[in-house]
Amino acid sequence: MSQQMQLEDLTTVLRECAGESEHADFSERALDVSFTNLGYDSVAVLETTARIERDYGIALDDEAVSEAETLRQYLALVNEALATATRVA
Repeated sequence: MSQQMQLEDLTTVLRECAGESEHADFSERALDVSFTNLGYDSVAVLETTARIERDYGIALDDEAVSEAETLRQYLALVNEALATATRVA
């Protein structure tokens, strides 16, 4: 059974890892806004990535993470990794 990360899950982890951005609007409208415009830099994304990899037991491609500029692109990357992950029980 595969799980999927939702926007709410991602925003929770992002806030826990990088803090609350004064520019962040995490509604559906924010899916196509760049991390930079939401007030998060590459370090915030890297910290979020490390947390997601640990919590979900997946590995995300560093290059793909750096190319994911929006929440939508990042969620697609995470959910693709979750869908293809083989979990050992």
